[in-house]
Amino acid sequence: MTPGEFYADAIVRALNEARILLLVLTEYAVASPHVLREVERTSAKRHPIISFRIDSVPLPPALEYFLSASHWLEATPSTIQSAFPKLVDAVQRLVAPVSTVVSASTADIQKPAAVPLRDSSGGIHAGRRLGRPVVLLSALTAAALTYLVVDRFWLSKHAESERPIASASPAAAPAAAISDRSVAVLPFVDMSEKKNQEYFSDGLTEELIDHLAHSANLKVISRTSSFQFKGKNEDVRTIGQRLGVANLLEGSVRTSGKTIRVTAQLIRVSDGSHFWSQAYDRSMGDIFKVQDSIATAVVTALQATLSQFPSSAQERSENIEAYNAMLRGRYFENKGTKQDSDRAIAAFEAAIRLDPRYATAWAALAKTYNGRGLAAWMSPQEAYSEARKAVDRALVIDPNLAEAHRMLGILEWNYQRDFAASQAEFNRFRELDPDNRAAILHDEALTAIAYGQFDKGVRMLQELTQIDPLDEWGLWVLTFGLSAADRLPEAERAARSLVELKPGAGGVHCSLGEVLLAERKPDEALAVMSDETDLDTRWCTTDALWALGRRAESDALLEEATRKYASSQAIGVAESYALRNDKDAAFKWLDRAYDNREPPVTLIKADPSLRNLHGDPRFSALLAKLKLPE
Repeated sequence: MTPGEFYADAIVRALNEARILLLVLTEYAVASPHVLREVERTSAKRHPIISFRIDSVPLPPALEYFLSASHWLEATPSTIQSAFPKLVDAVQRLVAPVSTVVSASTADIQKPAAVPLRDSSGGIHAGRRLGRPVVLLSALTAAALTYLVVDRFWLSKHAESERPIASASPAAAPAAAISDRSVAVLPFVDMSEKKNQEYFSDGLTEELIDHLAHSANLKVISRTSSFQFKGKNEDVRTIGQRLGVANLLEGSVRTSGKTIRVTAQLIRVSDGSHFWSQAYDRSMGDIFKVQDSIATAVVTALQATLSQFPSSAQERSENIEAYNAMLRGRYFENKGTKQDSDRAIAAFEAAIRLDPRYATAWAALAKTYNGRGLAAWMSPQEAYSEARKAVDRALVIDPNLAEAHRMLGILEWNYQRDFAASQAEFNRFRELDPDNRAAILHDEALTAIAYGQFDKGVRMLQELTQIDPLDEWGLWVLTFGLSAADRLPEAERAARSLVELKPGAGGVHCSLGEVLLAERKPDEALAVMSDETDLDTRWCTTDALWALGRRAESDALLEEATRKYASSQAIGVAESYALRNDKDAAFKWLDRAYDNREPPVTLIKADPSLRNLHGDPRFSALLAKLKLPE
């Protein structure tokens, strides 16, 4: 310390710069309020804490809360020397660069107690092969995507074990220099006593991302990529490099009754320094003011310009209980399972009961029903009916609610195939929310690909990777678009990046396999497809087996698929017949997919597996029915 320097300033600076906190637990340490504050701050910053206990004194409840979830080292005066090697090893593991750390079977030191390990729920709502139209505009809503329909397998959530996070796609556009005016908001940590406010901390994070995205000269990473780091203890430099940002915003939330404490810190990635922080102790009713204050402080610190946030009368409910129910609904919806979808609907309906004029809750309810239709958890007709009632109600309450116009455009595209009406709603969305660049790129890229403008769609998707570099949906659609454009080497790189990013997700191995088949690598394709984790998706191997001349095995798989998936994945069956050049069977199953109202039918013009059907009058007739250009 420099003589005359304030102790508090020096301690905060040291905690910010330190890679780990080594806490020696003695009777004096556990009694110190300063130690407690240092532990709390370290946990909030997601830095590892090594607890080295050399006294048998019990921990007070506050310290136990932060430390009890992690394994600690213990020693007595007679064993302290033998404990030092373990301590040194633990320190070395935690301060080593991320790429050099290996998993220790003994795992003497784990993550900090405030950041329990958990699956990030970032699985892909995916399909069985690249050729299944990788996407529909279905999932393109401004917050928390319901990922689009992908080929034969729709919106099935796949849990996966903790994996290293992949770098951005090699097929993406060349990375630009990282601007000082770039930021990623990492998921805020739930530090409530019962650890039951995760929905609230996630919701606050999403709201802050949404706020900051309305800064015209500030690059803000989208939710999907930021949430890849939820529950992980990555070094800030590593996170910044993978997300392509110069700054990180992180923090914590603690609620107790009707009071809330939010802490937020802005960190410079280049050196890990902390150049803005603030703690807010408020009543729950002031949460919107806290959000606005944090967003304003961040853009001021980064010398950016915050556009006016599009806040219409019903976008934010004045009823805090309704707002909480809304956040719970979004939290469950993001998990992507049928059971959680049920919970999401219940939460959104609760929000609406508490505030019948809560337009945003009505729009969120519509989005959930749209997802249920894509997942075949309810019929397309019923899903459209329920979603349309909800979105219409939102627009009656608030005709200028941007996300409601976008949702209506998605519904018209997915279920009515009314592209003109859909495009009108997307245009209205852009007028109302011009700063939502990620959503606009999603919409325009998919529209371009559906209409056969493949290179244009790919350019937009490459731009999207700058905003959302770890978004599996973006990689999936990029793979599809590159394949449609016959840019197969690039498609293979994108598909391999997707497998690296989400190796346990259903459909990713089949998608890579389909690219390899297009490149005339059937042996390699079969090997990759055989690693497919999802049983409902693994029948993609029928195409590789056919290409290898193993016709009996291929026929058996395809016959089984026609029995199991006639009402939900008819387009996948059509693609397999098209790859066999059995055009009559392919068109029979395409007609069935059309009658099933399977949303991927809207992307048949781009589907590489159907390419040999082009020029057939029956294909032209189907395009005409869909009102798509030749």
